[in-house]
Amino acid sequence: MTQDRPLWLFGDQLGGHFHGTHRNRGRPILLIESELALRRRPYHRQKLHLVLAAMRRLARDLGTRVTYVRAATYREGLRRFGQAVDVHEPGSHAALALVESLRDEGLVGEVLPTPGFVLGRAEFAEWVQGRSGFRMEDFYRDQRRRFGVLLEPDGGPVGGGWNFDKSNREGPPRAATLGVPAPWHPRENAIDQGVRRDLDALCGETGSRVVGEDGPRLFAVGRAEAGRALRRFLDDRLPTFGARQDAMLEGDWSMSHSLLSVPLNLGLLDPLRVVEAAERRYRKGTAPLASVEGFVRQILGWREWTWHLYWHLGPDYLRSNHFGVRTELPGWWRELDSEGIEARCLSQTMAGLRERGYAHHIERLMVLGSHALQRGYRPERLSEWFATSFVDGFPWVMATNVIGMSQYADGGQVATKPYTSGGAYIHRMSDHCGSCRFDPGVRVGPRACPFTAGYWAWMRRNEEVLSGNHRMAQPLATMRRLPDLEALVEQERQRE
Repeated sequence: MTQDRPLWLFGDQLGGHFHGTHRNRGRPILLIESELALRRRPYHRQKLHLVLAAMRRLARDLGTRVTYVRAATYREGLRRFGQAVDVHEPGSHAALALVESLRDEGLVGEVLPTPGFVLGRAEFAEWVQGRSGFRMEDFYRDQRRRFGVLLEPDGGPVGGGWNFDKSNREGPPRAATLGVPAPWHPRENAIDQGVRRDLDALCGETGSRVVGEDGPRLFAVGRAEAGRALRRFLDDRLPTFGARQDAMLEGDWSMSHSLLSVPLNLGLLDPLRVVEAAERRYRKGTAPLASVEGFVRQILGWREWTWHLYWHLGPDYLRSNHFGVRTELPGWWRELDSEGIEARCLSQTMAGLRERGYAHHIERLMVLGSHALQRGYRPERLSEWFATSFVDGFPWVMATNVIGMSQYADGGQVATKPYTSGGAYIHRMSDHCGSCRFDPGVRVGPRACPFTAGYWAWMRRNEEVLSGNHRMAQPLATMRRLPDLEALVEQERQRE
């Protein structure tokens, strides 16, 4: 019987909803630390720290129920364990192929549905069947109806609207910070010290390459820690989350963001329980609807949408390249090197990524992603970079976020238009431009903003491809009227 087999958990399947449900309660647990998995790509050092610390924390918390194996590969670890195991659906096409291969070898028994997402893959297949297109907004509304979230007794949305995004687009305040309570931060312990020593050895003895800086751990890696981080956000920061969630402040990297993507993506938090806890704050009157709805949309809408599209669109989606671009990521991107970057917004975002392995969604989309789109970086390489350089990055997270939303490399399967802009948007939504050597209102010359000039040069290069998108008609018409267009295009050819 399947309940008699031990349960093998990957490093992103560590919460009680994976191992503590009625079906799995009491089952022996197998955790495998695979050296090959740690060395395969140049991960951010702090990402490796978080995964290893989370696995070791679970082994400590569950005691003799866990067998913890360190091996060269997952296959070797399973063979040393010497018993067939069940496993939940993993988080990437490559991991699923490995699991299926191990099942053929008799090392894996049943592949169980993942409890890490609210909607099952079979239910999504039913939802998408017969649709000519799949809009996230349609999916999100159906998720709200299906799970009874933020609804009136008659089944309509609370507050009379499904989406309050227009209320959540305020620019930064004049002050250097939002002045909200600080996010929860952990206290490191002996597990962190051991992980740090092992990572030093991994990099020193085997020459494994990591990127980014080591640093104090900033995110939750255990069930109790994840619960404390969630409560701190819901009680102290959710009320101010909504209005300025798209803003950027140099002196306040976390602002009112939840910083829960790491414990969510490590499988430490049950997403439906998180959504329900946020709704309770609205019902009790301690957080405004726009903030709660925006947070719910991130988890019950976009996070779920991203997961299901990753599987629905398949591995070939990663090779989408609508604009036919071929530029490889420059060395300073691969090394997270901000020292030579003159554009203040890009320098600050890259520096934060190097220091923390984190940037919030607008920094990812409208600074890093917009720059990459304008410079023509290869989408597949960019998706890999996001998945390895961010502490919350995994292949399923980045495929639709980067290939579809950020780079429009799928030609419109996920987004209705490319998400890029000139420097005016960054000036409106951040405090970066005041200390930058470039002027967001200048297109040509020494002070020409690389985002402003880059936006028009990108549009000129891709004019023919973009002409079929009705949402780009007005920007294209504006571009054609620019008196300095050709000088601008030539100028941007010289920039990296």
